Amino acid sequence: MKARKELTQKFKPYSKLIEQHFTETPKDKGNLPEILVITTYPPRQCGIATYSQDLINAMNAHYVASFSIKVCAIESNKEQHQYDDPIVKYTLNTSENESYNILAEKINADTNIKVVLIQHEFGLFHETVDGFNTFLNQLKKPVSIVFHTVLPGPNEDLRQNVKKIIASVDSVIVMTHNAAGILTHEYGAPDDKITVIAHGTHLIKHGKKESLKSKYGFEGRTVLSTFGLLSSGKSIETTLDALPKVVDKRPDVLFLIIGKTHPTVVLNEGEVYREFLTQKIKDNNLENNVVFINKYVDLNELLEYLQLTDIYLFTSKDPNQAVSGTFSYALSCGCPIISTPIPHAREVLAGDTGITFDFGNSTELAEAINRLLFDPELRERMMLNGLHKIVHTAWENSAVSHAKLLQKIAGTNEIVLEYSNPKVKLDHIKNMTTDFGMLQFSKLNVPDRQSGYTIDDNARAMIALGMYYKKYREPETLRYINIYLDYILYCQQPDGKFFNYVNVNKNFTDQNNDENLEDANGRALWALGYLISLSDILPDSYTQRAVAAFKKALPYTKEIYSTRAMAFVIKGLYYFNRHQRNEDNMLYMKLFADRMVNMYKHEREEDWKWFEGYLTYANSVLPEALLLCYAVTGNSEYGEVAKESFDFLLSQTFDGDTIKVISNRTWLYRGQGKARYGEQPIDVAYTILALRKFHDIYKSPKYLDKLEIAFNWFLGNNHLQHVIYNPCTGGCFDGLEEHSVNLNQGAESTVSYLMARLTITKYFGNADHTYFRRKSRGAKTEVLNG
Repeated sequence: MKARKELTQKFKPYSKLIEQHFTETPKDKGNLPEILVITTYPPRQCGIATYSQDLINAMNAHYVASFSIKVCAIESNKEQHQYDDPIVKYTLNTSENESYNILAEKINADTNIKVVLIQHEFGLFHETVDGFNTFLNQLKKPVSIVFHTVLPGPNEDLRQNVKKIIASVDSVIVMTHNAAGILTHEYGAPDDKITVIAHGTHLIKHGKKESLKSKYGFEGRTVLSTFGLLSSGKSIETTLDALPKVVDKRPDVLFLIIGKTHPTVVLNEGEVYREFLTQKIKDNNLENNVVFINKYVDLNELLEYLQLTDIYLFTSKDPNQAVSGTFSYALSCGCPIISTPIPHAREVLAGDTGITFDFGNSTELAEAINRLLFDPELRERMMLNGLHKIVHTAWENSAVSHAKLLQKIAGTNEIVLEYSNPKVKLDHIKNMTTDFGMLQFSKLNVPDRQSGYTIDDNARAMIALGMYYKKYREPETLRYINIYLDYILYCQQPDGKFFNYVNVNKNFTDQNNDENLEDANGRALWALGYLISLSDILPDSYTQRAVAAFKKALPYTKEIYSTRAMAFVIKGLYYFNRHQRNEDNMLYMKLFADRMVNMYKHEREEDWKWFEGYLTYANSVLPEALLLCYAVTGNSEYGEVAKESFDFLLSQTFDGDTIKVISNRTWLYRGQGKARYGEQPIDVAYTILALRKFHDIYKSPKYLDKLEIAFNWFLGNNHLQHVIYNPCTGGCFDGLEEHSVNLNQGAESTVSYLMARLTITKYFGNADHTYFRRKSRGAKTEVLNG
């Protein structure tokens, strides 16, 4: 007690920290491993504080029961705040060396802290450079440091200081490849210590530009914008000097300057810079063309301003600014960008993604603005190129990259990562559905009405919404189920067969004559059979129409020999059988099952246990269908072939703790190597459907383990560590390629994800946010409710 009192009196600014240091907190064995982030943090208003809050929120949302994140808020004698958020565990006063010593002692004594993540900016630690370096050496925990600025051409003092920092930590994070190159070549940092994780951005819903302009009173205006805490370094005057040449040709142009003056600037200079800009606006007669949004804009409002922006302007005059969060956010909101050539801009805007101009050159800027204003096709191309380059930086992806890196340096036994399953969301499916049916494609998340409709998508949608209604019983869902059922009935021809393709004018297209429609007919019967199986909870009219259509179509199926079409029909018969056992249906099931078994026996070899000489798409449906036949008939041969073929398929699609489904670039032929990349959500979803059935029948934990791995593919457990499901829209990206994700969110991928998400709820009861936990990697899977 005496020691505590003496320290408290001697170092009054650190009384809170000293009290925490002496307080004995009983350790609960169930405590999660702790990640301590040393950073500025709200309510402090600065870019790093916002960055850290966004990162922490993303990590907490993306993982469950994996770690606890706490913050040590960076302060100084001039910058001190009251923190109401319980996440703030400590404060560090970087004006005083003793604060480092107390913090280091506290961190080292806390056995629950497994790793420390430091957000570094030279200005934050400039008062106590030696104290900071000593602090790094004192820490006995793994440390990762994020360099928000990497200066090229350092003098010797700077070079030696940065080298000391790098030598003292376990990993270094930078946000651009350019910054990584500077650290390697000019500071001697080892490559294996550096990880590039781009500045995070927010996933948004696109296609709301005009409605947002109306919301904010900017109808009929062409909007230019820039945002960020205002300071002279933003060089806003460069734009104000360029605007007269722009307004002369486009009087409708409106330039938004979004953001309040930086608090530190206000503290030291007042509003001198804003007053300077206000005078320049008057001098250039721009009062009708410039608006200040003079406040600290909250995230949702900011993203709306950026979405209504036609061209974003970034005019920083600092050639050494490595990265800009404002720049990244604008790209993610679909803004074509004109920027000064900071390293981040040179890296991202190359290749028709944006335009760069020289620092302070208002003439070049005016020419670039006018070029884009009068070339809407170029703006559209830049917007799409920018989105494809920036989507990997979504906060969800940043969360995965940070979590896996911190797990690596802390030790996989210290931090076990468990993905949090997203809440079930129907927004995008509803947006993709008209009164006639579900549209086939979308451009980004905007439905493409010209793409028309298919029975494939509407059949899958009817199954998925049936699964959803079975779980949630939301009355509105019935309207969508009815739309998809009506579409299927619309496509049924007098002979019982189904056409697949319908254009936007509700006319059948020539594709129906040019393509084999067996698979589409099989999917229609699967969907009808599944709907019939829900007869106890659906209106009678739904069941009656579905039964009539099913019976009308079934006789035609005798002519089907496509493996997948037969498998889809079997699934339809299986679900019909749940509603009403029918001997004729049983005969059809055995007919198709025997055909598939004979195909299997014909193709099977010791190293190729499959029905065909190649693996293509929707492979999992084949063994799953035979398994269903085994479940209904008890024929052991069906079960044996189903299990053997499915285990073979799993050996071709799972690699340890990851799934890599058969590439759609080229199928996997017997005796040939497996192509990589080109992975489709539908194949992952069908694998999940089959894994659930195999687990139900055989109760083997390996199927449950693989089900977890497969679903986590959607959440970032893939070769790019990128999310495939879009939690913002409720859609699913259309595919995973070698270096990127296909950003379009069409019907097939979105419905496939929903089917997968609803399938895994079987193991979770009624909870939306639940998870698997493996006691240890490779051990028997234990299922827990979240």
